[in-house]
Amino acid sequence: MGDDGPQVRSPTRARGDASLARASGYEPAAFRASDGYEFLARWYPTAGRPLARLVMLHGVRSHAGWYTRSCEWFAAAGYEVHFLDRRGAGANTSRRGDAPSFRRLLDDVSEYIQHERRSRPWLPTVLVGISWGGKLAVGLTYRRPGVVQGLVLIAPGLKPLIAPPLGQRLRILLASRLRPTRLFPIPLNDPQLFTADPTARAFIEADRFGLREATARFLFQSVALDVYLRRAAKRVTVPTLLLLAGTDRVIDNGRTRKLVGRFPGRDVRVIDYPGAGHTLEFESPGHPWPGDVLTWLGRH
Repeated sequence: MGDDGPQVRSPTRARGDASLARASGYEPAAFRASDGYEFLARWYPTAGRPLARLVMLHGVRSHAGWYTRSCEWFAAAGYEVHFLDRRGAGANTSRRGDAPSFRRLLDDVSEYIQHERRSRPWLPTVLVGISWGGKLAVGLTYRRPGVVQGLVLIAPGLKPLIAPPLGQRLRILLASRLRPTRLFPIPLNDPQLFTADPTARAFIEADRFGLREATARFLFQSVALDVYLRRAAKRVTVPTLLLLAGTDRVIDNGRTRKLVGRFPGRDVRVIDYPGAGHTLEFESPGHPWPGDVLTWLGRH
């Protein structure tokens, strides 16, 4: 593999989880960004000509393995699904919990999408930002206009309710300058924040790939991304679907709705789910949110 840009390797060479992939319907691929970092992506192919390309981004605590069910639903409905594990998260053990900058994270997503577009440039791309991944989804439309043709924001972390205590925030700020790779706990380590389902809570608690700590540099860059989003939100013109969980304990639904309502694009749809927890993936199989996403995609 050459060094002239981001590349996706053959799925058969992607770190040996082929048996799990076959059971879950995806093909694993290793992707190398332009700065040399290599991380994993899951590709869920669809039979026949795909309707669109869905590129999904997970939250700060989660990873692609939390969202197998919805990826299979979308692929079965005719959408080619790509789920990127963020660098330093999920199955990516190199530089765990770290990132050079939020712009580098945005470029990771952009480079992956642009690589995929080389083979099928006619296929529209919709970015699906889940929780913290929603921040990257909104930010990318500003940093790389025209890369995606639509946004689906699922309980996006644009206006969080939870932050580290003041004393810890000061320590993070100091460490970001003096010891940028020092680890701090992510303030989302209680499974009850994500779902009321006891089985899902047990899964989160036992999940060895979930991120429980992040570096001072990453946490500082997350705040810097919040500042960046104040400008980015004024430039979102692509069709947008916002899904909000009624009992969300992680994000502020009111402030999130208000922010998305200020997107300059006229095509913004908001759907509320009373009684749902932050991670819609863990709602019952009969929950309407996947069907609502498919209906919205079909109209666009």
